[in-house]
Amino acid sequence: MIFSFVVNRWPDHRLLSKFGRVFFIVGTFHYNNITVPEQLTLQGKLIKLSLMSAEAILNSPADAEPSRRLLSLDVYRGLVMLLLASNGLGIAKAAQKFNGPFAEWITFQGGHPEWISQFNFLGLAIWDLIQPAFMFIVGVSMPFSYEKRAKLGESYGKRMRHAWTRAILLTLLGVFLQSLRKPETYWIFTNVLSQIGLGYGFLFFFVGKSLRTQFIGGLSILVGYYILMVFFPRDIATYAGHFENGTSMPQRFDVWFLNLFPRAKPFEGHVYTTLNFVPAIVTMLMGLMAGQVLKNKNVPDRTKLMQLCAAAAACLLIGAIFGLTVCPVIKKLWTPSWVLFSGGWVIGLLALSYWIIDVKKWDGWVFPFVIVGLNPLAMYLLSMMGRGGVTAALKRHLPDTWFMGTHGPVVLACLIALLFWLILLWMYRKKIFLRL
Repeated sequence: MIFSFVVNRWPDHRLLSKFGRVFFIVGTFHYNNITVPEQLTLQGKLIKLSLMSAEAILNSPADAEPSRRLLSLDVYRGLVMLLLASNGLGIAKAAQKFNGPFAEWITFQGGHPEWISQFNFLGLAIWDLIQPAFMFIVGVSMPFSYEKRAKLGESYGKRMRHAWTRAILLTLLGVFLQSLRKPETYWIFTNVLSQIGLGYGFLFFFVGKSLRTQFIGGLSILVGYYILMVFFPRDIATYAGHFENGTSMPQRFDVWFLNLFPRAKPFEGHVYTTLNFVPAIVTMLMGLMAGQVLKNKNVPDRTKLMQLCAAAAACLLIGAIFGLTVCPVIKKLWTPSWVLFSGGWVIGLLALSYWIIDVKKWDGWVFPFVIVGLNPLAMYLLSMMGRGGVTAALKRHLPDTWFMGTHGPVVLACLIALLFWLILLWMYRKKIFLRL
């Protein structure tokens, strides 16, 4: 784990006045990458701040351009991570205790469908959007991050080494988390961090390229992967068999590939696969393209919103049509149609967030989500490593009646989320942000 400490100016003077924050010293995980704050690394020197128009301006080189955080992205990320850490605030689990169509719908939205992920043409389970949104946001951050590094004088080679180092660390961290409560290292690469890591280095090569080049690259990945899925393995007799659980090409690949690693017993298969990262590169590439659109200062907000909404509608419609014809929408295999189908949803949610927060400036409610959005790795690690211990402690020290009945799952999930959030608030006040 690598930590660095930098001085960042707070994104927006309206939040400064509300929360009394002029600047903060942070060591950021990857998600500082979505910011465009001016930044100066501390090297044992006192860095002075001058205040002007309620904004903190660093003594940076004269050619440094003033910029601010994309606040809507912080909030979007914070909401996704909060839902992930709290298991959707326990609402779907509580709904299981009720009868009726609405309760059934809520229960369905809080889980992963057994196999096919498309329902009623454009419908899906909300919980299935958590991972695509997570990966999409990683892509949105990259144009800001690597442009900032370039302005700080980093060579292309240094930026590439940074990207591939991060990719390796994320991949291994995912394996570490998958190995929790296992007697040995459990070599599997289906954790979201591993999936991001496997694709991150390749995604770097699209940074700074034209939208046309990125579009052609993404289309080539999806078409190529689809061809692999429908032509391999060669012993599958039916077309549908290439998309069925247990016989698909990515699952058959894992039975060979993962058994190359040391393990106590042979790997026999899993519904999620290592090769999901290949089409998932396009999920992150969509984010990269959206980030470039939002970063363009020469385009008015209205045009940016129209471009995002058009992209969302096109991806959703094309993905839905392909899903009903030639390529089933299957999240667990990350089929090309799922990339487009889920991409339409997550692009649309980014457009909505951008319109509400950065265009309309309706941001009086965002602070709790920003706290999570600034420290997403910490929230994810707390969720993966601390949920069991926190759950046991709460049930040990609080009355049993709090966790019984129809309200029990919601109370437990909200308490866990609150405790994790308070830890992040403490980290925020202590200027501690995790960075890989």
